Amino acid sequence: MSDSYFPPTPPHDADTEDRQLVGKMTAPNGSLAPNAAAPPPNKATGTKDAPGRVSLKLSHLPSRQVIKPVYPRSPSTIDPNNPPWPAYRGYHEYSFAYATMGKRLPTILGKAIEDVVVTLNQEYDEERIVDLVHCIERMDALMQELQAQAKLRPIIDDGEADVALWNKLIAKYFHGKTFMNAPWLFAEAYKYRRLQECFSVSKYWKNYDVFFRQKCDTFSRSQDAVFELSMRFAEPFKLKEGLSDLENTEAERLMFLELTQICLWGNSTDLSLLINMTEDQIKSLQSTGGAHLAATEKNILGNHMHRLWETVLDLRKVTETGGRIDFVLDNAGFELYCDCVYADFLIQRGLAKEIRFHGKRYPWFVSDVTKKDWDWLLNSMVYGHLFPKATEEEKDSLRRLGLRWKQYEKEGKWIYEQHPFWCTGFTFWELHNEAPDLFLHLSRSDLVIFKGDLNHRKLTYDCAAPPSTEFEIAIGPMASAAGAPRVCSLRTIKSDVVVGLGQEGDELAERLDKEEPGWKISGKYAVVLLSEGRPGEKVIFT
Repeated sequence: MSDSYFPPTPPHDADTEDRQLVGKMTAPNGSLAPNAAAPPPNKATGTKDAPGRVSLKLSHLPSRQVIKPVYPRSPSTIDPNNPPWPAYRGYHEYSFAYATMGKRLPTILGKAIEDVVVTLNQEYDEERIVDLVHCIERMDALMQELQAQAKLRPIIDDGEADVALWNKLIAKYFHGKTFMNAPWLFAEAYKYRRLQECFSVSKYWKNYDVFFRQKCDTFSRSQDAVFELSMRFAEPFKLKEGLSDLENTEAERLMFLELTQICLWGNSTDLSLLINMTEDQIKSLQSTGGAHLAATEKNILGNHMHRLWETVLDLRKVTETGGRIDFVLDNAGFELYCDCVYADFLIQRGLAKEIRFHGKRYPWFVSDVTKKDWDWLLNSMVYGHLFPKATEEEKDSLRRLGLRWKQYEKEGKWIYEQHPFWCTGFTFWELHNEAPDLFLHLSRSDLVIFKGDLNHRKLTYDCAAPPSTEFEIAIGPMASAAGAPRVCSLRTIKSDVVVGLGQEGDELAERLDKEEPGWKISGKYAVVLLSEGRPGEKVIFT
């Protein structure tokens, strides 16, 4: 494994510690405190005829060695502040954490404040106006803390189910930590929890989403890609007549692989990263043409798509009607739309009989899906007027698609859920212990698909594991715990952690570092990684 993937150890200021130690040992009059080891400097020791200082010439001993920490850490030494491999922190200038904590998060918060000001200027009721002004004041205070790299304070009890989990983490692992020296993943999540607090303690604005306008606007600017899919899938999918069973299966396989890529690359529309992107740039990222997909498959650096197909095909063979598949959702808007197209195909072809979608309880990392986003998408498809330039045929195709998806909801084939754990600072390594009810629920699934970069970071503890690290090792208990479900990560790479690239993964990553600086945050590359887990085993909690 290459040493270049281990962050440098922060400098150890031995002189400072020595001065502090002497200060503790020295009495007010300058002499050493009782029981001290030696008298003050330049004072006689009281030992008669003591020899001078002796210097030894060590010519035959081994040379001094550089002792490096051993990674991954042993399970007993892993905790949220000390992940299996070194954590990325805001002061690491070589990491995307540095740009995020120093520039991106203040920019995102600034745009959120602008959104609230727009809402404020549209209000007329004095009580609601004053209440919203207080929300803005709390957002301004958060901005000052973020820019001053302040220490992380506990979350105010606002009635949310995650307050105890947050404050347990802060008290036990991050007491005295700041936005910049806490692990990046935790510090970033903490910022979004604090943003929610700005509204959750208010009287009238508890459910306000500062990112809702952005999410709606991005989807409405995705017209070409939206209709590219709706015009193909408005009617239920049918295979060509006259094909043999083998030919039918092959046609399904090819369709599955293309839809998996559409679901994967739909993750390119991440609002937290595309703050100022133009409409043409969005269209380029969202291209769903067959030639584009063939060209992009070579950019899937860790590619288990074919294993994924065998997995879902086996579900149909065993159950005849397909199994239960869970999606842990990422972005709202176009990505959610792609997820639903994918899920629709799985239902139609009998590869799944039940699909559960897991979203967030409140606005999270700008564009993550909430129940409001879910309802808005389906209702806008059926009743909305988002695309005034669309033809009647295009509008009708979108409407039909939306009606079919709403019917799945009514029939219980599609189920939307939102567990409090998804909006905590814990990684998914702690899901088994901190949310046993959720782990038990997921253990009953035949396949859990984690969408996007943030979910991948939480699966892998967002630490500097070598790129050659096997996915099953990188996700820890989500692969190794008894009852762990099959897990698939569909992730467009947008941050530092990269695993699952195979035995030559370290060399591949080093070559990309040299040839394409910034490849880890460009969204050009992706991974589709699968863990078999330990499904069917009895879940054990200790």
